[in-house]
Amino acid sequence: MNVVWFFLFLLLLILEIATVNLVSIWFAIGALFSFATSFFTDSILVQVIVFILASGCSLMITKPIVKKMRKREIHFTNADRIIGKKGLVLRRIEKYHPGEVSTLGSIWTAVSDEKIEKGEEVVVERIDGVKIWVKKTKS
Repeated sequence: MNVVWFFLFLLLLILEIATVNLVSIWFAIGALFSFATSFFTDSILVQVIVFILASGCSLMITKPIVKKMRKREIHFTNADRIIGKKGLVLRRIEKYHPGEVSTLGSIWTAVSDEKIEKGEEVVVERIDGVKIWVKKTKS
């Protein structure tokens, strides 16, 4: 049975190297422990239990560390500075048809929940991808 555990370890290790996403490393560790256990006992049940326990323990020990390493921070860009700023509608905006707005010297594709005519003043509410959401200014 030790040959089976060794090949399972190699297979899982190759899978881990191929994916680089920490998918199977914990199971590869479990297979390695079961491979070592197979030299001491011929009981397949004991080997499977060692595999499950070693995989689970390695997952519980390393998961918080991996989570901290993968933590992604949000980096704000200069585009965020236009939120709350006023702009001028260059092309009419309708509910399901985006228009264009000029704000802080840049021209943006703009969408809104209301119809806004060319030449009206708007306020930028948020950025959604490459579009800005605007609303009419209260005059």
